[in-house]
Amino acid sequence: MHFKKSNDNQSTILHEGSVPYLTFKKLDQAGVRHGFSTRMGGVSEGMFSTLNLSYNRGDKKEAVDENFRRISEAIGFDHTKLVFSNQIHETRIHKVTKEDCGKVMKDMDGLATNEQGIPLYTGYADCVPLFFYDPVEKAAALAHSGWRGTVGRIGAKMVQFLENEYGSKKENIIAAIGPSICRSCYEVSEDVADEFKKELTGHDAKEFLDDKGNGKYQLDLWKANEIILTEAGIRPENLDITDICTCCNPDLLFSHRASHGKRGNLAAFIVL
Repeated sequence: MHFKKSNDNQSTILHEGSVPYLTFKKLDQAGVRHGFSTRMGGVSEGMFSTLNLSYNRGDKKEAVDENFRRISEAIGFDHTKLVFSNQIHETRIHKVTKEDCGKVMKDMDGLATNEQGIPLYTGYADCVPLFFYDPVEKAAALAHSGWRGTVGRIGAKMVQFLENEYGSKKENIIAAIGPSICRSCYEVSEDVADEFKKELTGHDAKEFLDDKGNGKYQLDLWKANEIILTEAGIRPENLDITDICTCCNPDLLFSHRASHGKRGNLAAFIVL
């Protein structure tokens, strides 16, 4: 597999095999089990081919069941204990315990736990997956950060959540900004651009926006999340930022924009 990359910072690592998946260098070095799926290695067909990891797109349930079994075996977790988020582009976060195993947490875009053996799931097809791990207090989390979640600073809210619920110290938290749509592919309207300018005051808008001059802008969700996470106290040396765009790699990753909505879902996983 060869990804078209926006740069080559080598923060995102491909694990090849019958079910390929991606991890992040700093999270790997910290020793937390995690992964981000590709669209390869499953049994789904048609627009879902082949590793669709969503039950809500119209795919056959038995195919999705098998896809989850395969990715769990590749990464190394018990798929029967998965805790799912049902994302609505908000910033609510659920504190996961063993009572949640096998359940869907409705209206949640963030999941966090300090209990061992509970795999967390969030689903994607262009939005930004955020991974968090505190190696000191042993807490792990995922957050789904589309443009609304990013403007709502879900990454910063997760850092605060880990501090409040598990006693984490922000300087110890290791984080990753995962594969998602890149600046070159993500055109937004002026009202969206204005929300980012307002939220990220104190920063030159050119850091995260390119004005195309026709009421359209190219938005850099990677940079916006980097600003938000570092302002929240994540140390730059503890942050991995992907170099892989979902929209630039539609044959290897599901992209809502590239497929015009005809697609399955990718997934982020983390488990203590």
